[in-house]
Amino acid sequence: MSKENVKVQVRHLTKKFGDLLVLNDVSFEVKKGQFLCVVGPTGCGKTTFLNCITKLYEPTSGEILLDGEPVDLRKHNVSYIFQEYSAMSWLTVEQNIAFGLNIKHFPKEEVKARVDEVIAMVGLEKFRNYYPNQLSASMLQRVVIARAFATKPDLLLMDEPYGQLDIELRFKLEDELIGLWEQLGTTIIFITHNIEEAVYISEDILVLTNKPTTIKTMINNSLPRPRNVTSRSFIDLREQVTELIKWW
Repeated sequence: MSKENVKVQVRHLTKKFGDLLVLNDVSFEVKKGQFLCVVGPTGCGKTTFLNCITKLYEPTSGEILLDGEPVDLRKHNVSYIFQEYSAMSWLTVEQNIAFGLNIKHFPKEEVKARVDEVIAMVGLEKFRNYYPNQLSASMLQRVVIARAFATKPDLLLMDEPYGQLDIELRFKLEDELIGLWEQLGTTIIFITHNIEEAVYISEDILVLTNKPTTIKTMINNSLPRPRNVTSRSFIDLREQVTELIKWW
């Protein structure tokens, strides 16, 4: 991968909590515009890795570079979508989506233009003046995703955002996410414990080992889109990833 095409470089990332070694010398690269899914056994440190990128945790050693520089949230535009719904209850849909732009002091005209654009992308035009307690679970996640994309982040981190949704809603939101990613070209690192989800949405799948966590392998996912979850090729890849996680 050429340096010009690299968005994220993780170099020898190690994280300890006291004597507990969680991340053990993890190194890989993410190209610009890549949709990378990270999978691994429950409790292996997937969320710890994301928290190191956002500087919620300081790495014990190693480094994470964004566009060739150490990640600095004062300089780099990084958005993070958590497992829990994070729409602010006292703000309307429109105000929630505009929140990050206002914090960054974007001009009012640009805030309105970006909010209008992403509201249309996620199909919430009729609900822009609703409050979170008036919305369904899928609408709440659309608000959070729209808020993240509105800032046009250098990097979007997603930590099992659909884990609490039923299958039908999950597929619908996954399709919407893929559509946004294809339109906007955002680099995405998506954590999931759901192997079918990883195969359905990703360009590449990073498989982690159990603790102390290292990289088992990186798999390129070249299945054509839209993906058919009942096709032989989809099932084969899902089973391949499952076996990698299952056996050590």
